[in-house]
Formats: sequence, C-alpha cells, structure tokens
Amino acid sequence: MAYACTNHRRALVPGPQFFDLQTAIPAPLGFPPGSFGVVNPNLRPVVPQIEVLVPVTPPAVAPFRFTVNPAILMRMDEERTQSLLQFMANDGLVPSAEEESKRTEVIANLKQILLAWIKKVAWQRRFPRRLISSTSATILTYGSYGLGVHGSESDVDALCVGPSFATMNEDFFIVLRNMLQNRPEVSEIHCVKDAKVPLMRFKFNGISVDLPYAKLKVNSVPEDLDILNPFFLMNIDDTSWRSLSGVRANIRILQLVPNIENFQAMLRCLKLWAKRRGVYGNLHGFLGGIHMAVLAAYVCQLHPNASINILISKFFETFALWRWPTPVMLQDEMAPMGVGVSEVHSLMPIMLPCSSREYCHSNITKSTFNRIRSELLRGHAMTRDFLRPDFAWSTLVEHFQYTKKYVRFVRVFLSASDQDELGDWVGWVKSRFRVLILKVEEAQGLCDPNPTEYVDPDVADPNVVFYWGLQPGRSRFTDVDYVEEDFIKSINHGFQGPRGIFELSIVEASALSKNVKIDSGTAEEPKACWRMPEYNRQMKPIYSQHMPHYFVGYVAKTEDRG
Repeated sequence: MAYACTNHRRALVPGPQFFDLQTAIPAPLGFPPGSFGVVNPNLRPVVPQIEVLVPVTPPAVAPFRFTVNPAILMRMDEERTQSLLQFMANDGLVPSAEEESKRTEVIANLKQILLAWIKKVAWQRRFPRRLISSTSATILTYGSYGLGVHGSESDVDALCVGPSFATMNEDFFIVLRNMLQNRPEVSEIHCVKDAKVPLMRFKFNGISVDLPYAKLKVNSVPEDLDILNPFFLMNIDDTSWRSLSGVRANIRILQLVPNIENFQAMLRCLKLWAKRRGVYGNLHGFLGGIHMAVLAAYVCQLHPNASINILISKFFETFALWRWPTPVMLQDEMAPMGVGVSEVHSLMPIMLPCSSREYCHSNITKSTFNRIRSELLRGHAMTRDFLRPDFAWSTLVEHFQYTKKYVRFVRVFLSASDQDELGDWVGWVKSRFRVLILKVEEAQGLCDPNPTEYVDPDVADPNVVFYWGLQPGRSRFTDVDYVEEDFIKSINHGFQGPRGIFELSIVEASALSKNVKIDSGTAEEPKACWRMPEYNRQMKPIYSQHMPHYFVGYVAKTEDRG
C-alpha cells in the first residue's frame, strides 16, 4: 500500500482495550521494537493491533569532523620549526663561531687575571708562601651568556668569586680595577657601587663585561666550583648571596629542562618577541631575562618531547590563561615548597629555582601587567591554530605599533652636558622608573612605558627621550607639573653625581616629529645599575691596610655608597 505522506511511516499500536499495567511485559527478543504482547492470566485473546501513521523522526547525523592525517601535522610542525630556526639565523640572533670563540677567550683571560689578583691580595695579607700559592678565585657566567641564549651584541655577565679575605671595597674595586686598567685589552672601565649588586663594567677586546663580586667563607675557591653545594653558601653576606642567586638559577634551569637545545631556541625567540612587542625590561615594569627563562623552562618541563614550534605555542597558551597571581614554580626536587600566594606581593610572581624564599625581582605594575597579558593573548591567538595558512614568525614578533594604539604620550626627557654624565643620569633615573609609572597611573589610570630609548635631534645637548603611551582614563591627564615635582624629589635623593635635566610633558601622536619613529625601535635589555662618575673628582692614593707603605691604587675622595 502506498502512502502519500512520505514524511510518515507505518506503525502498529495496540487497539483500544483496558488492561492491568502490571500484566504488561517487554516483547520477546526478535520482535519489532515498540510492539509488545499482553499476557492475560484468564487466557483472554491477545489485544488486537491497528495501523496508524506517525511522523518520521530523522536519524541523528553525527557532526562532520575534518580529520587530518597525523603525518601531515608532523610535517607541518617540522616545517614551522625549521622556518623559525632559519628566521632566527637570518635575524642575527645566533652568534657566529668566531664571535663565540672571542667570548670564550675573554672568559679564559679574565680567569688568569683573577688568579694573579687573588695571589697578590694574599701576598698583601702576608700569608705564608704555601697559602699564597694554593689560593685561587674563579669566574662564573650567568645571564643570557650563561644560559646560552646570547646574541652577537650581548654583554657577558661574569661573576668574580673570591675567598673570604678578599674585600669588595679595597681588593675588588681598587686592586683588581687597577690591574684591569693596566691591561691593553681593557677599556671604558667603570665602578658601579651604589646598586643592589655592585659591579665593574668594562670592555675586554671590544666585548662588554659586567663583573660583580661574591666572596665565600673559604681560603681558596676551586676553578670547578659547584655553587649549588650548600657548603659554599654558609654564612655569606647578603650582597654575595644576591650575586650568586643569578648564577645558581641559571645552572639549575639548565639542569631541569629536558632538552637544552629546544629550550635555548625557544627562549631566543621569546626574548625577541618580548623586545619587539615592548614588554621586555624589568626597569620599566616588564619581563626581565630571568623571568623569561623560568617561564620558558616551566613549559619545557610540561612538554618534554615537544618541538620548538609546539613549545612556543604552549608558552602562549599556558600563560595567557594563567591564574595570576598564582606563582610559577619549576619542578625541582632540590627546592622545598615555596611560600603561599598570600605572602607574595607581586602581580606575576615567578620563583627562582632551588630556593624556598626567593622570587625573581619584579617591577610589574597594573599597567605593565595588562600590557603583558594582552601580548600573551595575542601570541596565543596567533599560534593556537596549527593549520592557520597565513602564519609567519615575522608577524608574531613584529614591532608594536605605538602610534596606532595611542593618541597621547607622556614624554620623559633626560639630558646632560656631556655623554658620560648623561649615562650616569639616565641610569639613575631609570632605576626609579617604577615610582614614576605608579605616579602616572595614579593621575591617569593606565600607561604603557615603552622601554625604547630615543634621541631628540632638535636638542643640542646629549639626551635620551622616552615616550609612554597613555590609555584613556578617568580623567584627561594634562597637568604633569605635580607628577614631575614629586618624582624629581625622588631622584634627587641619594644621587651623588652631576644632576642632569629631567622634564615631563604630554604630546599628541600627531605632533611627534617625523624624526621620532617610535614604532620601529628595538628595546635592548636595560641594565639595572649605573656608575658614579669619577672623572671630575679629586683622587687620593690608597695604601694597603696590611702593608701600610704598599700603594694599591687611587680612589675618589667622595666615595660612592657601597
């Protein structure tokens, strides 16, 4: 029989009949679903069935899923990884073999100089000849060079580690400095004393070197020093502890990551991303080198077998969605459990490895936290789609377009009478930038402290200019005089060198000079220290405390605070 209604089907249902529901039982196996028999205890005939038309229920259709051959995904992953490595090589992120050899030679020469220095210091102490011959000091590298992620233009961070009898003020800053000054390979040597980590900064065969000092409670420091051994950390002073923390963190990170080469390539790319996107530089409240290293190592631990391409994608996914201020801690069986979140006064707490009480020093504020988060979200959006056809590494790390984002800027202008004084003045002011950022936030709401340094070509004196983007806030921030006055009080306190000029102003993006292309600058890592000038101070000779007639060198009469 044909049916005109094609969207209906024929079904058999029981006819009208009264019966006790307790007598109904399921249909036996093999009968059509929906039909059932009624068992009558009085052996009455089976209830008749009639035909009816019922609407057809369309069959459930499973959603269509596009399945990609795993081999294709693996090939695409490999292609992205290789394109990243080629991109970094073309951009000069990886130093050449010749540049690596030059840095290795600098470290070897410094070790020989330190060995002669510590024996000279021991001789000045009139130690026995046997002790003089056996004593030694050494060099430990850290920072980007220690992690193996330095570029061709990067400085070398090298820590001088000496025995307990070698003092910082006399033996390091006077005796060793004079020995370095007398070397033809050394130039532009400066002492940086008024800092959390005092150091000497100089160039050795054209390579910039930052050399802090730490002393251990031993008579001789072995060349193969294991600084993770708790024995060497017993009863050391706070300055030495801070100097050693960076070295210990670097060593432990390299021990904890499952694949060092993947970690290094990943970190090189991420540092380039952070610099070009304007979120790199601890002095400006952004991520510093140690922050980036710990975050990258954390992702490497979570995905030990992932490629470089996947690691970078997982980095953005992990920290774009991270529930800050939950601390980031590496899996480290050597370090006891850290302190609770309530004890951490940071918006993005990141713990140093192999320490139960130390977090990476951070200047992050509300403004810079929001900027970092927005860039992490952007990176996540660009890298999460594995099949995205228009993906390019150059797009991920392209320069942040400040003039397209902001229409108003805070102009921070610094100048001095000559280039040497300018360097001292700028370094000092930058070390207190967090105070200025907080003052601007209080007046305006949010700002974006672009770390890049610019020069105003219309000003004759040596100068440095910063342009900080202003986001629309609760008020239109126009009067900066009171912010400037408060901050000048802050930077005038404690500075012992010639004071330069500091000025704040508000400028419109449309009014910026064509010579100031703030969308194309690259922010190098700012140094968290400065030097006090000695060229305009009266110098006095210094003689050894242990050999009163033995001249050790000159020092400025107006001492820098150590």
